[in-house]
Amino acid sequence: MSDWSRRLHRYRFRTVWLLPATPTVVYAVLERAEAYPCWWPQVRAVTPLDDRSGIARFRSLLPYDLTVVASERVRDPGRGVLETALRGDLAGWARWTVVPGAGGTRVVFEQDVELCKPLLRRFALLGRPAFLANHALMMRAGRRGLAAWLARG
Repeated sequence: MSDWSRRLHRYRFRTVWLLPATPTVVYAVLERAEAYPCWWPQVRAVTPLDDRSGIARFRSLLPYDLTVVASERVRDPGRGVLETALRGDLAGWARWTVVPGAGGTRVVFEQDVELCKPLLRRFALLGRPAFLANHALMMRAGRRGLAAWLARG
């Protein structure tokens, strides 16, 4: 694959959430990926495959689902890090970093992925602004959902 094609289909995201709960509580919620659909509307399903991997299906505003197999790479509560390798409609990795901040918790979500789904690859150039906006909406809804979930205790 050419460098141009790789750049066209590659996405790097970084999102910061500030949440009014302790890092220990937030980390405990984030490490239970199978419960994400309970508080994150765009995460439609998470099906565990074993104790370190599962299949996740998500969909935001645009009318397409993405499905990935997520496999745990790092689970380090002491450092507040959860990292997974992704393969499927997206290939790459995603990482949560959970640390104290702003009177509660600062959560950093980072993702480095390449589009693998053929339909999305076809529309990569023209669709990039919509894909970026779609991701931003999903992350905003995730923060709101997690904050509400934490508030319920």
